[in-house]
Amino acid sequence: MNHTLDSANKQAYAKPEARFEQRAAELAESSALRECQRWFYRNKLWVNEQHLQLCRIPSPTFLEHERAEWMAEQFDSLGWEAKPDRAGNIIAYANGRREGPFVAVTAHLDTVLAPRNPHEIRVAPDGRFYGPGVSDNGAGLAALLALAAVWKTAQPVKERCGPSLVLVANVGEEGEGNLNGMRYLCKSSPLGGRIRSYVVLDGPSTDHITCRALASRRFELVVSGPGGHSWSDHGNGNAVHALSRVIHYFTESLQSEPQASTKSSFNFGVIEGGLSVNSIPASARTKLDIRAEDPQKLDELARCFGLAVERAIEVENARSTGGKVQARIREIGFRPGGSLSETSELLPSLRAVDSYLGIRAHLDCASTDANIPLSMGLEAVSIGAGGQGGGAHTEAEWFDPDGRELGLQRILLAVCMLLTA
Repeated sequence: MNHTLDSANKQAYAKPEARFEQRAAELAESSALRECQRWFYRNKLWVNEQHLQLCRIPSPTFLEHERAEWMAEQFDSLGWEAKPDRAGNIIAYANGRREGPFVAVTAHLDTVLAPRNPHEIRVAPDGRFYGPGVSDNGAGLAALLALAAVWKTAQPVKERCGPSLVLVANVGEEGEGNLNGMRYLCKSSPLGGRIRSYVVLDGPSTDHITCRALASRRFELVVSGPGGHSWSDHGNGNAVHALSRVIHYFTESLQSEPQASTKSSFNFGVIEGGLSVNSIPASARTKLDIRAEDPQKLDELARCFGLAVERAIEVENARSTGGKVQARIREIGFRPGGSLSETSELLPSLRAVDSYLGIRAHLDCASTDANIPLSMGLEAVSIGAGGQGGGAHTEAEWFDPDGRELGLQRILLAVCMLLTA
């Protein structure tokens, strides 16, 4: 995530409107919400066990079905009516209400890395969890189950003619998943038009509120050529050499540009090519991720990449005395930008909850499932699910459940605020 501290955070730290603060306090001090708070503390071991179990089920992007089925079984056992949609998302309804309107709480099922065996998900002597996906997004999914359990046990708000709660464990958030689960939910699913607001649970902590969507584009570049023997065919165009020039020219062009007022980033995350040390590579491939707060800057980065590819191919072919190389660029992902409307009551409601609980969170701009509803002008935020974590998208990923209960209280109280608005 890219955390942006700016004038918007002055608003976040400002005192919430009195009417929101009053409603948050009234809800939090009701007997039902107090019982929910006690439930979170009494059942922390149960939540931890659910967290570890779900993380031991491999769920890499595009292969989330086994974890999805497990989540559906847990929802059903907790008294929710859970069904998969056409994208593979698991939709869980409270009390069978399907007419809406709804407040949706979501968490993505997929992980960048997956455990090769259950033992890779482990608990250290200090109580920390270690292993792929324990933080991103084991924390969010465990919070979803805790919310499902407490909702049926303590009934924090009574059913009324207003909005109802729906829980979503969605697919395709990471990498080349391209937010496909959330795209389907918002744009194609019959449910999408009945969802009034989205609370996305992504990762740990309580220190941020993502209310601006960071736009991104992903590209795959494949350079191909004749290949050949490293000695007898020397002079043929070399796909790896050309690809190396692309990376050099692209990074060089950005270093010479004046520093922009808004933040942007780029990352060549995959490089592949060649067969052996004594063979001229006939193919080389890379994947590029570019992100920018300003949509115009994002388009400029994409243009610079195209120019770097053209230049690299020209240079490689100019030096070749044999077969030439060629390049093919394919866009493999696009995450649109957007921001929460200033007239939305979602942010002031969450700020009032934070004020009541003593949480000091900053507003940020990041790339999450909330990108899709925000880009459509819908109400959405992304928040952490409590506890602490780090090492996301690496083999050293960790999660500390100590203090998770504060994050769960925050989620529950925020949802109740939205349902009773």
